[in-house]
Amino acid sequence: MSSTSASAPTWQEDIFSTLKQGGIRQVAYVPDAGHAHVIRRVHAEPTMRPVVLTTEEEGVAICCGAWLGGQRSALLMQSSGVGNCINMLSLIQNCRFPLLTLITMRGEWAEFNPWQVPMSKATQGTLEWMGGTVLRVSKAEEVADTVRAGLDAALESGEPIAVLLSQSLIGRKEWTRSK
Repeated sequence: MSSTSASAPTWQEDIFSTLKQGGIRQVAYVPDAGHAHVIRRVHAEPTMRPVVLTTEEEGVAICCGAWLGGQRSALLMQSSGVGNCINMLSLIQNCRFPLLTLITMRGEWAEFNPWQVPMSKATQGTLEWMGGTVLRVSKAEEVADTVRAGLDAALESGEPIAVLLSQSLIGRKEWTRSK
């Protein structure tokens, strides 16, 4: 195991390993502390192409383009970015593109930032209203199986799948103030 994976919780390495074993070649993301380990591992993996986004809806288009080009992809984002994707999610439904998105939840357990709460409450419903299936993970030991089930359903069956990684799983975020 590399030094980048040795310091991360096992569930984070499980996500990366599942994506790699599942043949994911492109990983689109908006930088996020909850996905930081997976993002670092993707950047270090020569068989995977990381795609940094300026906004989450670009990731939906990247994943559609990857599929059309014969590659498997995944989209990493935070729950606050789901609202940015609503119009682009109609592309997934209308064109029947598969989509696997892994979403770190904010605005739930022990949230300090009130701006994260509204979209957190709307994330699951929004994804379901747009035709997606939502899987939720709250325990580290469930991550590998849930991400694998989501990957299989999205890329083998052609379903839009979102795996929500609960805030209690990713950990309490602390506000730090500079001096």
